[in-house]
Amino acid sequence: MNPKIKMILSTATFGTLSIFVRHIPLTSAEVALFRAVIALGLLLAIKGIKKEPLSLRGLGSDLPLLFLSGAAMGFNWIFLFEAYKYTTVSVATLSYYFAPIIVMVASPLLFRERMTQKQVVCFAGATVGLVLVVNPGALTGSDPMKGVLFGLAAATLYATVVLLNKRISRVGGLDRTLLQFAAAAVVLLPYILATGGFHLERMDGTGWLCLLSVGMLHSGVAYMMYFSALADLPGQEAAILSYVDPLVAVIISMTVLREPVSPLQLVGGAMILAFTLVNELGSE
Repeated sequence: MNPKIKMILSTATFGTLSIFVRHIPLTSAEVALFRAVIALGLLLAIKGIKKEPLSLRGLGSDLPLLFLSGAAMGFNWIFLFEAYKYTTVSVATLSYYFAPIIVMVASPLLFRERMTQKQVVCFAGATVGLVLVVNPGALTGSDPMKGVLFGLAAATLYATVVLLNKRISRVGGLDRTLLQFAAAAVVLLPYILATGGFHLERMDGTGWLCLLSVGMLHSGVAYMMYFSALADLPGQEAAILSYVDPLVAVIISMTVLREPVSPLQLVGGAMILAFTLVNELGSE
């Protein structure tokens, strides 16, 4: 398959995640755990069919970083799924897409990278966009401000995953994701047992189908296509195509879920995406 098509299909699939998550009658932590376990099983099965061994030898200092990034990934999913519950999908997604800006601001502190004038402008512009998106007068949902905070918490954890992955050098993209899924499952299982346990009795046929989709399609298959495309596309082209994800999510929020989005929020969302994209393109 053409790398551009794979990138578009994978990011568009990520953008439809909210519809499926909303039809799973489990806690966000349970959905996150089953997502990791199902995706892990699928990736291991595919590696077995291809006879590609997973070797942990030589990982050294990368192993604890993989574990930490997997744990951050798991809780990142929990906060994102919680954001879907309390506010509109568009607001949750646009709050979540503040993650690249967090990475940009944290990189000079952690890696002694110099922050350029353009990065400062991008940070300021995206921050103004976020303020427009979370305008209290336009927010809707059962507890919209809580939803925004969950979205920003998810963004912070996703930024943590990105920053930790900058330090990982001994394992490739797909194997890295597989190990991170495993780490997420290991961390989330005791967390769920300590905070209320499992509630599988709530599940119906629709819930099981949506959960399987979240684990297999939205995680295992989509991640495989994403990393495969990432290896074959120039960095700037991959950055541009990755923005299919939030665009699809916002369109679904407005058309399928019929959630209200004010013109001011659309302007703010466009500012977040535009300034983060400008910053990513300028990093090449």
